[in-house]
Amino acid sequence: MNEHSSNFLREHNARQVWHPMAHPAEMEAIPPRIIVSGEGVNIVDLEGKKVVDAVGGLWNVNLGYSNQPIKDAIARQLAELPYYSAFRGTTNPRLIELGARLVDILKPENMRRAMFTSGGSDSVETALRIARQYWKVRGKADKTKFLALKKGYHGTHFGGASVNGNSNFRRAYEPLLPGVYHGPSPYTYRNPFNETDPERLADLCVAAIEDEIKFQGADTIAAFIAEPVLGAGGVIVPPPGFFTKVRALLDRHDILMIADEVITGFGRTGEWFGVRVDGFAPDMMCIAKAITSGYFPLGACMVNEKIESAFMTSDDALAAIFHGYTYSGHPVGCAAALACLDETFARDLPGNSAREGGFILDAFNGLAQKHETIGDVRGKGLMLAIEFVADRKTKAPAGKTYMGALADAAYEAGALVRVSGNNMIMSPPLVLERKESQQIVDAVTNALQSVRLDPAK
Repeated sequence: MNEHSSNFLREHNARQVWHPMAHPAEMEAIPPRIIVSGEGVNIVDLEGKKVVDAVGGLWNVNLGYSNQPIKDAIARQLAELPYYSAFRGTTNPRLIELGARLVDILKPENMRRAMFTSGGSDSVETALRIARQYWKVRGKADKTKFLALKKGYHGTHFGGASVNGNSNFRRAYEPLLPGVYHGPSPYTYRNPFNETDPERLADLCVAAIEDEIKFQGADTIAAFIAEPVLGAGGVIVPPPGFFTKVRALLDRHDILMIADEVITGFGRTGEWFGVRVDGFAPDMMCIAKAITSGYFPLGACMVNEKIESAFMTSDDALAAIFHGYTYSGHPVGCAAALACLDETFARDLPGNSAREGGFILDAFNGLAQKHETIGDVRGKGLMLAIEFVADRKTKAPAGKTYMGALADAAYEAGALVRVSGNNMIMSPPLVLERKESQQIVDAVTNALQSVRLDPAK
């Protein structure tokens, strides 16, 4: 890239574009880093600085930036058939192959059908719509409401924003979808019960969900949706057994269960899917992100045998799927996903995620013994978070200036991390090697040693 091109990029950075999840004026005042290339688990910015991408793109670049088999699969498919619609009457070979592959991989969860989308928000929207349609097909049209968890994140579409459990994603767009209710998340460090015992907290949260079901009336509730590990809300890892208890509760009340696996799917938790951490089988699974390692926008909503049967055995016009996207089952995306699945199996990404994530988590717990601004350390596989506080006794959150300074210092020391509120969140590629895991630990350590700002500010 020549100097003229570089100057153009600097001059126009954040001038003609609104960036997601950011205030436009702030982006213009402090322009975002311009990432120009990636290699392995590293990214390089416009100034030539190379760092470990401890964010993994956006939870999704599991195979890093140099996976040639995925690039080759994309190129072959572009040459053969760059696009065709999957709407009624036509399909394509890669869509058929990927559908069969996913159903085979998800046999333990009894998933039977895939409805392809363009990404995670699409997949959540699809699941919510199918849930309502399912009950209408079943003759129970009053079951339209949704339950979700506070601190949960489910994308940015109207339905997804409605079931989101964080007000930052809701306030500017309210009123949202009516009939959505949120229960407490099993967040051991902060919860309304002031309960620190994980097992007791799990029981209290399940009891609160059951109380809401009884108040609303089970005959009005279509589905409950949750992430197996809550990602954007701060990498909240539910206590063992929590979701199996929720599944049993929902079964007693005849309510569908949707697992939002957009972040947790394909190895990030140290298991192939997040539901396998706790060993429960939902009725639907929303997948995206790592299905192509971010190389192409693709997602899917998977449905189990119970839902499949209701649609397949109904001759009611309501059972027709009047939902879909122009790019549903895009042949290039499906080709990328097939190659990505091959690579994920061959490289045992779930196993590597568990090993490297455990190493980093242990190191961060060691840092917590030395730095008073660390309130909590959480993680599962390569989903990791450090929660920073201004005061350990009161758990008052660390301030925006302090968090920004930590992130900047970590970047200068060799790792790009993500700040969300008072959490430093990391989700690096699952092909991470030990030297790169150590680089992340060293960068965070350096940041903690070099930043001397008042943590309250």
